[in-house]
Amino acid sequence: MDGWLPAAPRNDTRFHRTTSTDINTPSPGMMGASVLLGLLMAFVLQGHCTESPSSRRLQEGDCASRTKPPLLFNSHNFSMDLRMPGVSPSNSDTYLCMAFPVPTNQDSYIVDFIPHASMNTVHHMILFGCQSPSSASSSWDCGGALGTCKDDPSIMYAWARNAPPTKLPKDVGFRVGKGSGMSYFVLQVHYGDVSAFRDHHRDCSGLTLRMTSKPQPFVAGIYLLMSVDTVIPPGKTVTNADVACDYASYPIYPFAFRTHTHRLGKVVSGYRIRNGKWTLIGRQSPQLPQAFYPVNTELSVQYGDTVAARCVFTGEGRTSETVIGGTSDDEMCNFYMMYYMDRRHAVPFMSCMESGSREQFRHIPAEANVPIAVSPDQMSSMMHMGHAADDSVLLDKRRGGQGADQDYHLEQVTDWPEGNLQLGQVSGLALDSDSNLVIFHRGDHHWDLDSFDGRARYQHRSLGPIQQSAILVVDPAKGRILKASGRNMFYLPHGITADRDNNYWVTDVALHQVLKVSSDGRDRTLLALGEAFTPGSDSSHFCQPTDVAIDPHTGNVFVSDGYCNARILKFSADGKYLSQWGAGSLDRRQRARFQIPHSLAFLSDRREVCVADRENGRIQCFIADTGEFVKEIKKEEFGGKVFAISYSPAGDGLIYAVNGDSPYHSAPLRGFVINYTSREILDTFSPKRKQDFKMPHDLVGGPDGSVFVGDAGSEEVFKFSAEKSHRSVKKAGIQVQELEEVEAFIQTRVKPQRNTSHVAAAGPEKQTVDKPSLPVVQEEKKTVKAGRENGAMAAVIITLLLLPLLLVVIIGVFVCWRRNSKAVGGLNLGNFFASHRGYTRQGFDQLSTEGSDQERNMEDSSDSDNEEYSAPPLPPQPAS
Repeated sequence: MDGWLPAAPRNDTRFHRTTSTDINTPSPGMMGASVLLGLLMAFVLQGHCTESPSSRRLQEGDCASRTKPPLLFNSHNFSMDLRMPGVSPSNSDTYLCMAFPVPTNQDSYIVDFIPHASMNTVHHMILFGCQSPSSASSSWDCGGALGTCKDDPSIMYAWARNAPPTKLPKDVGFRVGKGSGMSYFVLQVHYGDVSAFRDHHRDCSGLTLRMTSKPQPFVAGIYLLMSVDTVIPPGKTVTNADVACDYASYPIYPFAFRTHTHRLGKVVSGYRIRNGKWTLIGRQSPQLPQAFYPVNTELSVQYGDTVAARCVFTGEGRTSETVIGGTSDDEMCNFYMMYYMDRRHAVPFMSCMESGSREQFRHIPAEANVPIAVSPDQMSSMMHMGHAADDSVLLDKRRGGQGADQDYHLEQVTDWPEGNLQLGQVSGLALDSDSNLVIFHRGDHHWDLDSFDGRARYQHRSLGPIQQSAILVVDPAKGRILKASGRNMFYLPHGITADRDNNYWVTDVALHQVLKVSSDGRDRTLLALGEAFTPGSDSSHFCQPTDVAIDPHTGNVFVSDGYCNARILKFSADGKYLSQWGAGSLDRRQRARFQIPHSLAFLSDRREVCVADRENGRIQCFIADTGEFVKEIKKEEFGGKVFAISYSPAGDGLIYAVNGDSPYHSAPLRGFVINYTSREILDTFSPKRKQDFKMPHDLVGGPDGSVFVGDAGSEEVFKFSAEKSHRSVKKAGIQVQELEEVEAFIQTRVKPQRNTSHVAAAGPEKQTVDKPSLPVVQEEKKTVKAGRENGAMAAVIITLLLLPLLLVVIIGVFVCWRRNSKAVGGLNLGNFFASHRGYTRQGFDQLSTEGSDQERNMEDSSDSDNEEYSAPPLPPQPAS
């Protein structure tokens, strides 16, 4: 009787109606399970018959199944996996290397590096290119005299501290193969602390290389500046390691940089010096993910220039001198500069290890001496990112529980809020330190065509300020108002955020001001930036400022200004002007100024500020400390407009965004969930009735994954929560669609109903439940009787359905017997199952549900397509 659902409890009329319908037919879920079971048994039998000893060894092998042969996507593009072969180092600070032949005898170009490693296991990885590796072994100890290569190796890539993937600019690639002098890749992995291997894990960390055989106009290379003689005294607060060399080759064009030290490094900076002027190439904390970050300034390094780098260390906490060395207790000072140059003069690797003179470094910019603070939150987020980076890095011999991927989709919570919030135009949303929702709205004021004159001066001052409470604090679960403030303070509210002390920072486009307001209900203005009702473009005036972001660690204030000015301004916590910048681009000739920087998000785990550039339909991110451009996210799905953004550090980082009404309504109004690292759109969301979105103006993401959207057009706030969606799970080659709603329904039906009297006592439904009418009781009896009469019929149907499956199983057994009888002389079912890998007398092992669809599809990708960088044509070479 497993195929039947039990009748509902007698007193629950909701289940009467459903059960009376379903009890007449066999359960679809159970019938499907029976069919699936039969198919899986047939598959297991067939797989056992055809599995060869070599394939069984492959399953038992360490990382062989993870290292795929070169995979061809089209006539030009292919990928290659470089993985360690299931190693288990026993000593800390072990350096292991593995060689891989370049998979073509023609010139090829690497355009994408995808790491597969975690800082919990791997200290760092370096990819070398060379002609002859030092060993032909599957892996070898390359930390000693044997080294990596017999000839001079070239560094092509380096990874540490959970750095994200690196893509090269369009038309740029690392050349390998026939004419490059690189016939082998050598992957070096440094295992610092091997405590992770105490339970006999085996590691298959490594890289995936995306490659193309199509010639690239520009060839990439690495310039490494490295200190070799720095000594850090114990207890000394600051020790500088300076490196500088004169450049004496063809012009190079840096487009990315990477810093590397061990635990004592605070900041690493790299510069080009030309005619005595220092130009920053890159600056970063080496305690953050050691990725290749984009160079903000378009520059070249030419013959006669000097390249220089400084690493700032501290000896605090050490009791003995620390020197430059290869162990994790030693230190390193490395500044990597990734560049491209004309393919005719390409040099794949250059290095500098000369100590800079004290006189020369007297003129280094002061920023090079300022440590970049890394908060515990950033470290925690970075560790989490490492866990999420590649869950297949460590292969456990035990191969315990299998986790199925869960897909979630944001759906509107239609019964939120429970009451009417009585809002005006909703302009801004924020979360306070208690994760309560803060709503900023315009009450009975509206922004219309007559609100401002041609000089952006507000025309309705005579109306006075908004008399209603413009700031509401709302319970995010139920939507109940917890407190209200902001009466008679604002004219046209726009953006809002809350600092760590729960003060509100708001912008008012009519006042042209940024205000810091208390949240204690006293409606006090604690700080005012800008002059009331006076637009301007200097450092003490704004022109219709739109939003505010707060650095929770330093208290620095970032302002997007705004409808008239196209800039981001930075202030200290007490309102002192610090700096400002405009739109960013890696190619100045393609740089487009902001067109209404409308919304800001501070990425505390990355120390970045992202901007919703509304009319350009893009999101741009900048390093918060320097204003250096990091990346741009621009999607056709935005429809040309991005109104607001919010950020969550979950996983690789999530950006929530809402678009605006696009020209000719080419894109629907909706929200987006975007992976910060890959810039992939993970989800879109909108109200149940799509027409309810009229002008989504701001949004904020909650700690539980819910998202709130404030709509200025409909004067509402919408709540969206993450709901588990249908997911596709591949099991032994059979794709099964699991319907979550059906599962939940069946679980509800079979779960015993407890304390029904308690439920009945909760409300007026008690009389209806406790005193069912006579027709209902009679209907119940008929239902049970009908169920009994149809039970036999259902059993017959299930039996008929299983007969073909039984026939398939018998045929499978017969085929196995025919094949095995030639080798062993007959069929022995005991030996048959006992010889099957993983069989125990306690039952069958669970079937693995590892998916095979995790690889990114490259069939339609270009040879070196990349949104983040774009290599400009080489400028005319000046006469030297």
